[in-house]
Amino acid sequence: MIDLKTYNDLTEVKSLLAECMWPNEERISRELDKYLTDDSRGLYGEIIHNQLAGLIGIVPYSDDVVELKHIAIKPQYRWHRLGANLIHEYMQSYHPAKMIAETDQDAVGFYSKVGFEIHSLGEQYPGVERFQCILSKDQELILKGIRI
Repeated sequence: MIDLKTYNDLTEVKSLLAECMWPNEERISRELDKYLTDDSRGLYGEIIHNQLAGLIGIVPYSDDVVELKHIAIKPQYRWHRLGANLIHEYMQSYHPAKMIAETDQDAVGFYSKVGFEIHSLGEQYPGVERFQCILSKDQELILKGIRI
């Protein structure tokens, strides 16, 4: 896992970030700028075969709680546990007590498989159910096979 704030190809970072956001160029540029200028935010990625294969964007709520704000994996690297590995590597490196995320029906299965507890937030938009996903440090350790 590398820090993407110093990555040499920000166009590649922006392109991958666009994979997990509403496709609006201005909004994507603003979000990338927030990651690059706000020292509290983290933007991390994985390089495979000299290309950016996946990224996660982290926004802290406190010393103990972070939000997984963005996660994107290039299509050819999906279904290879890259997203799960980025999440677990972040948890092991930075030791937050809890990671939270919000998602829709399309991605809730991924979060469940990674070990997040899933809670329905109900229909947030007409016909769109949203979910809060919570991964605690204890859950993450159990999933990795480490006894507490």
